[in-house]
Amino acid sequence: MKASYLAASAAVIMSVFILSASTEAAEADRLEEVVITATLRSVTDFEVPASVTLLSGDRLSAAGVQHLEDLLPQVPNLNWASGTSRPRYFQLRGIGETDQWQGAPNPSVGFLIDGMDFSGIGMPAGLLDLAQVEVLRGPQGTTLGANALAGLINLQTRVPDGVSATEIYWQTGERGLQSVGAVLAGGFSDADEGALSEASGWRLIGQKLVDDGSRINRTLGRKDTNGLDETTVRWRSRHQVLDHWQADLSVLWVDQQNGFDAFAIDNSRETQSDDPGADEQQSRGVSLHLIRPGQVFFSSQSSLVEADMLYSFDGDWAADPSYDFTSRFLRERQTWTQDLRWSSTVPNAVRGARANNARVVGELSWVAGVYGLRVSETNDQLDLYGGEVFRALVSDYQADHLAVYGELAWGWSPSWQLTLGLRAERRETRYQDSDGSDFDPAENMWGGNISLNYESSAESRWYLSLARGYKAGGFNLGAAIPEAQREFGAERLVSAELGHKRRWGQDRGSASMIFFYMRRLDQQVSTSAQLDPGDPLSFIYLTANAAEGANYGLEADASLRLGEGWRLTSSVAWLRATFKDYQTVERDLRGRKQAHAPEWQAMTAISYSRPTGWFTRLEAQYQSGFFFSDSHDQQASSRLLVNLAAGYEYDRWRVELWMRNALNEDYAQRGFFFGNEPPDFPDRLYIQLAEPRRAGLSARWAFN
Repeated sequence: MKASYLAASAAVIMSVFILSASTEAAEADRLEEVVITATLRSVTDFEVPASVTLLSGDRLSAAGVQHLEDLLPQVPNLNWASGTSRPRYFQLRGIGETDQWQGAPNPSVGFLIDGMDFSGIGMPAGLLDLAQVEVLRGPQGTTLGANALAGLINLQTRVPDGVSATEIYWQTGERGLQSVGAVLAGGFSDADEGALSEASGWRLIGQKLVDDGSRINRTLGRKDTNGLDETTVRWRSRHQVLDHWQADLSVLWVDQQNGFDAFAIDNSRETQSDDPGADEQQSRGVSLHLIRPGQVFFSSQSSLVEADMLYSFDGDWAADPSYDFTSRFLRERQTWTQDLRWSSTVPNAVRGARANNARVVGELSWVAGVYGLRVSETNDQLDLYGGEVFRALVSDYQADHLAVYGELAWGWSPSWQLTLGLRAERRETRYQDSDGSDFDPAENMWGGNISLNYESSAESRWYLSLARGYKAGGFNLGAAIPEAQREFGAERLVSAELGHKRRWGQDRGSASMIFFYMRRLDQQVSTSAQLDPGDPLSFIYLTANAAEGANYGLEADASLRLGEGWRLTSSVAWLRATFKDYQTVERDLRGRKQAHAPEWQAMTAISYSRPTGWFTRLEAQYQSGFFFSDSHDQQASSRLLVNLAAGYEYDRWRVELWMRNALNEDYAQRGFFFGNEPPDFPDRLYIQLAEPRRAGLSARWAFN
């Protein structure tokens, strides 16, 4: 069944390519295109010489969808490691972290919300009033540098348009799911004209979400120990300043008082912990984006993020007073970023847009910028036995990044374009802890890209790109980490992509197919060990430069309008992520697949809707199995999930019934292999099960 589903998804994509090849290339009356904002220039996803997934419109408002977590299976070659209440640790094409229990902030996948840097702590990713989600796969060595070795996830909220509006959202579902939210929007009064300015306005959203979770704690007789309790407030406004400047202000405040009680000794959803954990995060962020058009386009993006986090868990997952372990991590992080950017404004020399044949042949276009980043974090680890602290570590970390970057593009003919990018980055860090460790290393790193683009028509584009990415070195933190293994060095990645993108007019459809090959040098590998069989909290992770790796594969997606109101969307990803040179004292992993890198992923959705009236959607998602860790050979099983939705929309009202995981498939989100059962403590696989089938009702009321 799962093999046939993969074949069906691939057939959908190939049919779209065949149809597009036989369709007249240049058609009029195209719908307005959505722009990618996470690149150095704002261009459409069709124009980006890279593998990009853009989620917007109906995909963000699908029934039962509240958080970015619900959309992740729709993105080819994107995976995430759980062990948390909300996704924080992402893998793109098999590259990314699985935790930060021990270790300073050092993400491989960048995560931005309206320009605010939440890399490594991307929990506050609610979808209410979100405009689009952009996922750029592959190293972003020119665009973002050290925090985007594997790629970038960028969330953009809706831009204020000055129109007054109110929207009310409500959702209810099984296992205590309740959500209510509101969006208010308006414009600013223009003192000279006495009317609302169309170029400025504001949007304010608020949301409260509670959820009992999918666990029952038999020891405490509770069903909410793994639940969610989240409050979100966001503001975004656009201002016209001094006639020539535009200012976008975004403010975010999110309070997530979530529980964490996800593991059981028998790998069920019935836990026995007597001290269930927490996964709490209070996030505060502000960003200011200033732009000034002109012969030289200038922009300034400033942001500040503060996050207070508590992560704790019952280490023994039981209620035995003679074997009672608890661990707590108290983290406070502050992230400041500043990006100053200048660019030329030649309209079509770079982008290759062939509308009206207006391209300026032979003209250079350029981008130049300066980027600064400061990350400060305190991390207090407390390991308790019987309620008393028996191991503690207090650490203080700071990293300062300063980068300069630039990009040149040359369109020497109406069809060909060459782009060159380069980024140089200096990173200085300081780490101290209560065990006497004191490090202050500095690194110089560089990355870049070169891409060749060919437009065979206004609706067909080929590209070939080479890129070099990098990721800074870091620290292994924790009271039990051996001194000689506290530091590890930088990783480099060289990537090649060959891609083809097709589209045609009147929103009839689009498709893309990308082949990629990435070579990882001085690869950072995370391995686990249990130092004391009788102490589950001595289970630690160590990162070291221990291997070379090769990650290569295929990503394809297609969207096809089948007829009035009908649309078919499908994607397929194949990934082969293996170690080329990785040997330890105990293991030889040359040729073995890397952890959290499923070989196959696929998604197919068919939907029907009219401007007013009935609508429905059927979606199926497939993911093959993968290794949980590089330290052992335990694997997650493959899974096939089906989501259903149907509803009715009339005038200002929309009501829908939905069911997620309709087949009630059991599958693991995270797995550990160690000893945690006295008296003999045999090594066993312990898994975190995902959510079972859930049904609910959603409603929206909007008026101007």
